[in-house]
Amino acid sequence: MGKRVIKIFDTTLRDGEQTPGVSLNVNEKLEIAKQLEKLKVDVIEAGFAIASPGDFEAIKVISENIKDAVIVSLARAVEKDIDRAYEALKKASSPRIHTFIATSDIHMKYKLKMTEDEVLERAVAMVKYAKKYVSDVEFSCEDATRSRIEFLIKVFDAVIKAGATVINIPDTVGYTTPEEMKRIIRAIKENIPDIDKVQISVHCHNDLGLAVANSLAAVEEGVHQVECTINGLGERAGNAALEEIVMALKTRKDFYDVDVLIDTTQIYRTSKLVSSLTGVFVQPNKAIVGANAFAHESGIHQHGVLSERTTYEIIDPVSIGLPKNRMVLGKHSGRHAFEERLKELGYTDLTREEIDAAFEKFKVLADKKKVVLDKDIEALLEQKSLNIPETYELVRFQIISGNGLISTASVKIKSGDEEFEEAATGDGPVDAIFKAIDRITGLQVELDDYSIKAVTQGKDALGEVTVRIKKDGKAFLGRGLSTDILEASAKAYVNAINKMLYKISEE
Repeated sequence: MGKRVIKIFDTTLRDGEQTPGVSLNVNEKLEIAKQLEKLKVDVIEAGFAIASPGDFEAIKVISENIKDAVIVSLARAVEKDIDRAYEALKKASSPRIHTFIATSDIHMKYKLKMTEDEVLERAVAMVKYAKKYVSDVEFSCEDATRSRIEFLIKVFDAVIKAGATVINIPDTVGYTTPEEMKRIIRAIKENIPDIDKVQISVHCHNDLGLAVANSLAAVEEGVHQVECTINGLGERAGNAALEEIVMALKTRKDFYDVDVLIDTTQIYRTSKLVSSLTGVFVQPNKAIVGANAFAHESGIHQHGVLSERTTYEIIDPVSIGLPKNRMVLGKHSGRHAFEERLKELGYTDLTREEIDAAFEKFKVLADKKKVVLDKDIEALLEQKSLNIPETYELVRFQIISGNGLISTASVKIKSGDEEFEEAATGDGPVDAIFKAIDRITGLQVELDDYSIKAVTQGKDALGEVTVRIKKDGKAFLGRGLSTDILEASAKAYVNAINKMLYKISEE
């Protein structure tokens, strides 16, 4: 008999998108879903269908395009939510409706204003209602880890009888501990007669930094599914990080004695894509995917790793798809060398048009930089268009700025077949550029966040600028890339405006 296989339920597109300041459009969500399919996650929670027209459309598009994973929509235990979820999911190869209701005393009293009997009745009725649409129904007791265990067991027992195929135990506010999680699962398994008919799942938040530890404790206690997000994204302190759970189970097979079907060589690329599209940077010391995860500064550590990698590295960087610089590319490098490097970096599914566009960007960059590194190439590819209409396009800009001078920017923008030029002064060159762009577009937006980082080392490094703008309470992210940080800033601001206009047109 083979090892027990733990199913990986990715909720980056639903719970992960609830990260403050993150707002993905339909094309960006599909791009992430396609990468999650390459990663070979078992389940993709694509969104919350009733939350917005954009969420509904994203679930619908993902359902139509992703065939190798179960596609899920979240729904409150309300008929209209479940109706909407099914409408979005009905073209999926393997659809699942995930419905939930709170079961803790504090939630029932202050949020739901419902009695235990009312909550129980609603839970059973809505599982039965969802079963009319799909055979696969997941039910969650929101705030399960702060619910009275007797009531939790009663609800789970009833929804299993009503037809639920997966029961999920969310640690909604990241309150529990590994030992408590084990006790909850043990009590559920020991007191529900039909427990063998369903899969048991956990969904852990990271408010006390225990999300991964609690998830792994649940695996020890025999659960079948773990819910998690790429880079640990999510509300407040985030969710359990998929990459940490998977690599813990892979690295310590001797201890956990389970398997996962994830293609770990896609972890690094997935992490980079999610970070790029959400604008949430990965901290350098983040386990598995942080920039320092495989860096060794101590002389003793360096000597050990050079002598034998396993002295200080318990994971081979290649196993998560981390590229190694094996070929130096520059302005004299040809198309063949560039395409070979793309393949070595894992970009094997690009269209001819995408390769040609990337090569043109590479040649422009190679004229500005003596050596083009892997991270430069990755950054160029992350900049590829996701079929978002470019309402505005930066043509050129000019800056007058200096110590003791009022910064002045002249910016030319193209929209359709027309070009527009405006000048503005500002508190520094970046502010002047943004104000000139605002004059051209006529849009009143709030700059919510601005950040810049070097993609690689050196004075000629690519600069990556990320801006977040807000309009009517909604946030929109833009990215720009250039060896000139002012050009990168202008590109990022225009990109954010284009995304905002596209998102508005979606809804």
